[in-house]
Amino acid sequence: MIAPQVFDLLVYLIRNREHVTSKDDLIAAVWGRRVVTDAALATRLNSARAAIGDSGSEQRLIKTLQRKGVRFVGAVREVDGEVDSNATPMRTMPPDKPTIAVLPFQNISDDPGQDYFADGLVEDIITALSRFRSLFVIARQSSFTYKDKTVDIKQIGRELGVRYVLEGSVRRAGARLRISGQLIDVGTAAHIWADRFDGALDDMFDLQDKVTRQVVGAITPELDRAEMERAGRRSAGNIDAFTAFYRGLPHTEFPTSAENNDSAMQDFKRAIALDPNFAPAYGGVASCLGWRRANKWPGDVAEDNAELLRLADRLKAMGTDDAAALSVVGFNLFWFQLAYDGGAEMIERAILANPNYARAYNFRGLLRAWNGGSDEAIADFERAMMLSPRDPFNYNAMLGIALANHNAGRHAEAADWADRAVRAFPPFFLVGMGQAILCYVGADRMDDARRLMAECIRQSPAWRRSTAVPPPWRGHPSSEPSLWKLLSRLGFPIDWCGFYFITQCAPDIPRTLSGVRIGIGGARPTARFRSLCPREGRFRHLLRGVHRSVLWHFCMDRPCVASWI
Repeated sequence: MIAPQVFDLLVYLIRNREHVTSKDDLIAAVWGRRVVTDAALATRLNSARAAIGDSGSEQRLIKTLQRKGVRFVGAVREVDGEVDSNATPMRTMPPDKPTIAVLPFQNISDDPGQDYFADGLVEDIITALSRFRSLFVIARQSSFTYKDKTVDIKQIGRELGVRYVLEGSVRRAGARLRISGQLIDVGTAAHIWADRFDGALDDMFDLQDKVTRQVVGAITPELDRAEMERAGRRSAGNIDAFTAFYRGLPHTEFPTSAENNDSAMQDFKRAIALDPNFAPAYGGVASCLGWRRANKWPGDVAEDNAELLRLADRLKAMGTDDAAALSVVGFNLFWFQLAYDGGAEMIERAILANPNYARAYNFRGLLRAWNGGSDEAIADFERAMMLSPRDPFNYNAMLGIALANHNAGRHAEAADWADRAVRAFPPFFLVGMGQAILCYVGADRMDDARRLMAECIRQSPAWRRSTAVPPPWRGHPSSEPSLWKLLSRLGFPIDWCGFYFITQCAPDIPRTLSGVRIGIGGARPTARFRSLCPREGRFRHLLRGVHRSVLWHFCMDRPCVASWI
């Protein structure tokens, strides 16, 4: 059955088909000038299209004109007469994206006055969920038709066309409230998630906001997990954009191998091919590019950089407010050192678009920590873990808190958080292990640092200074040479590119080199070095005063291991 708002939207567009309807006019007519997100408007438009056999990609009947508005362009025949009240109601085509209805929470306390709190809480949860572009959220007007009714969950699923239902209750005891909630898979009647939240009634609105954040943060990862399982059960010949996206998602949540990363990349690209306006898939491709860079998996760095820039341009052209896509593309723009300010701006846009999206705070915290920040970065990480306590990505937040404490000189706390992060690490995470090593050395836990260094080299035998990707310490550049010095103490392989890096970072080259003990054996200068020296005037200038034999040892045809003394 068509949701009331979808029906009203469709009727308004048909009645005003002679001209383009602006976004503001549409919101005023259907929502009464309430604040409506782009995501909610797009969802209703897609539902209206589906109800009459149209789609966002075809737009045969309802056409969106960029920066102008929407217009109904199909043929219309008006007839006089009464409508048969016994006619079968028109049903919407089920949307591809995961669908959820938030039912009115039951007030099971003795105080009927708590109804307003329960209803307000549900409205806030619906609004917050609607900001997740990957979800289709049933409007309040439809959900609240079940208020004070006992209806089978599967019947609700059929009538509203949803896969999931969130229901709950509110109980008052004195000056405290207990809110319980449960997320149910309509198809199986299985409980995916259940929890309860307690709070004082001192500030009703503050409590309402707090519970909304906790509920939304808790159920969105569970919805993702359920959708990933559902996508895995779909046959290869029955794939839509959302299914392709959720097939790739597990490998970016918890990366396991280069092959799985490449497979996820193909799933995301397939989703884009099926629906070029599906913003989350662009974020998925960016995630794969990031994991490839982080773990030194095979790939062309220049081509990956170019692809990331294309993704950013595409999101800009789409004008999307999808927080997931904006935050991961923005983070990688920063990390790949392609657009520091542009990347940070995209993350801020993500937080503005969806203040309940945990990973946007996670990414902003990493930017702040890599720029030498401490307390403000920790605040972002703590907020991310509060919003989504079961998020599989929280190992990054733990690692970020470790690095932020290291920046502040709280080395024991940094090492403790590094312990927690390492225990939660995915199988491959070279960049993360490098930062954990930094925290361990700061706390003088050298055995733990050496253990991680050995694991890094075991996972990536070709890993050395010239192939490693450091965090972009833009606002705290002294951290980068410090990291390489610490890694070198632990047996980190250095080749001629490593020497070139040291010469650029060290203000006093002869003094720096005097602190290096070099292990060599049968080494010769590389052809690349011989071709580089005559052309690179800056390089020759940096090497002035350095003993030729020392230079020779660093520019050999095989890596040597240097240790700092």
